[in-house]
Amino acid sequence: MRVLPGFVLTSFILICGCTHIAPGPVQTQHNYDWPGYANDSFSTKYAALNQLNKNNVKQLQVAWTWNSVDNAHVAERSTIMPLSFKSTPIKVGNRLYISTSLGQVAAIDASTGKQLWVFDTRSWESGRPTNLGYNHRGVSYWVSGDKERIFMPTNDAWLWSLDARTGLPDTAFGENGKIDLTLGLGQTVERSRYSMVAAPSIAGDIIILGSSIWDGPQNKEAAPGHVRGFNTHTGEQAWIFHSIAQPGETGHETWENNSWQYTGNTNVWSLMSVDPELGYIYLPFGTPTNDWYGGHRVGDNLFGESLVCLETQTGKLVWYFQAAHHGLWDYDLPAAPNLIDITVGGNSIKAVAQISKQGFVYVLDRVTGEPIWPIEERAVPPSTIPGEHASPTQPFPTRPAPFELQGVTEKNLINFTPELHAEALEIMQKFEYGELYTPPSFKGTLVLPGWAGGANWSGAAFDPETALLYIPSRTAPIVVQIIEPEAGSSNFRYIRGGITRVRGPQRLPLIKPPYGRISAINMNTGEYQWVKANGDGMRAEIIKRGIADPGPVGSFSFTGPLLTSTLLFIGVNDDEPQLRILDKITGELVHKIVLPAAPAGTPMTYMVNGKQYISLAIGGSRDARLITLALP
Repeated sequence: MRVLPGFVLTSFILICGCTHIAPGPVQTQHNYDWPGYANDSFSTKYAALNQLNKNNVKQLQVAWTWNSVDNAHVAERSTIMPLSFKSTPIKVGNRLYISTSLGQVAAIDASTGKQLWVFDTRSWESGRPTNLGYNHRGVSYWVSGDKERIFMPTNDAWLWSLDARTGLPDTAFGENGKIDLTLGLGQTVERSRYSMVAAPSIAGDIIILGSSIWDGPQNKEAAPGHVRGFNTHTGEQAWIFHSIAQPGETGHETWENNSWQYTGNTNVWSLMSVDPELGYIYLPFGTPTNDWYGGHRVGDNLFGESLVCLETQTGKLVWYFQAAHHGLWDYDLPAAPNLIDITVGGNSIKAVAQISKQGFVYVLDRVTGEPIWPIEERAVPPSTIPGEHASPTQPFPTRPAPFELQGVTEKNLINFTPELHAEALEIMQKFEYGELYTPPSFKGTLVLPGWAGGANWSGAAFDPETALLYIPSRTAPIVVQIIEPEAGSSNFRYIRGGITRVRGPQRLPLIKPPYGRISAINMNTGEYQWVKANGDGMRAEIIKRGIADPGPVGSFSFTGPLLTSTLLFIGVNDDEPQLRILDKITGELVHKIVLPAAPAGTPMTYMVNGKQYISLAIGGSRDARLITLALP
């Protein structure tokens, strides 16, 4: 952690107009809004609603279904194929607002599912977006006086401001309702390599955006992941924070040999969190260019793989904590940090909990950035790649303990039978392997957790009533092999290539289960309340092979969690797609609802006219839907 010298705490309440609000009491037991992606700006994914409980949740049924307007596009244009429908709707008043994978925005009646308006940004006309193709995760809502706006950042790097009542562009914003996000970065940016997939954050009259940048570059020159604030009324750029420190800025010395001049990425592609009272925003940054080889960017590379706290109105740096120095493992901080108020050792603390792909929870004072529990710099293995300068140490939290298996070691191998374990050991020995932060290699290094985590963008949920943090995660290793690029194809000395995945014995996983899990941690103590396999996973397949029933082994595929006063909800693509409903205190399964398609968006909840609803995005490709459940 680093705090800026002489920084002064500015504690103030932001003017009415935040798209998200800090956690508070139930709005009413008659109507309850979900005004931001994770409900509130603290990213809790928590709603103080209790109409649905263990006694009646089995009566949940489909109240209405909205078929995504993307389906008609796909039917007409077979060359355009969106991925999973990952968006989570927001709810204000009696309306839901949602983005689609192809960049459309819809308003939907929250009671009936009737479509009220649709606006097509036509971002799909720009071709397949960078990285994960056609996908989007949500919009943001802002109100100021008689203005109500929906902000939609697009896959082709535009930001639209739409009238929430009509869906029409706000002509006072930018040029005819949109601004070009490839401008204002201090250098020319190729639109096809620069994208937006996450709902932005809003603080007062400032809208704050990160970016999604191509992760597989052939050259060391790439678009920078600078974070920017824009005026919500006009679209004018209010400030920029350089994620790759420029001359005279904090961290500039960590980009040696002038690598700050050309290195890119180091971006916030996921969601962010805001503390309106402090006037701070918390940014989870990703890896610099490229993810696996850093010989061209010697140094710790701030602010790569760092949690950074800025002033929302100025973009001024307050403090930072780097979770991985000189990243070589694609260990982006993948999710919005949870802002949590906890009691540790009798002291009330405003804290921030950042989950990670590597399976750590970094818990810091959100005012100062100081660790709540010690975080130790420990020695890690050196790199064997010529020109690479891996950091000799990495930070290890002492509490909470890791929520995932870390490192490919004999103790972590599949152990259903001694024979399978022996076969797994033979496979492991074909590669470089070891504890967490074993670097990439020419032979190929087994990396666990892999690039999808551990935890990922779906994030965690926090219960302010019990101080429990709920983290869904997966256990899936990858192989990172370093090779020389073909002559003339790249100016990197080395790139990733060769073997990229590994199978375990008899086509089973190499690592022992659970392959998907949910961990509940008491954040007042840093101790685990429970850890459960998240679904049956491949349990049936294991039994078919004549192996003794291992019990639930967990699914690799899941959504983010939704938490209420009574229950924990999570979507899982298991032996059948389902919404799983758990007892939040014990983790025991209360009920599961079979879904007509695989869930991809994190579920949310709201109340209209005294009825509580659960809504989540399912499917994708040719059949994307928003399905909404309620009691009869």
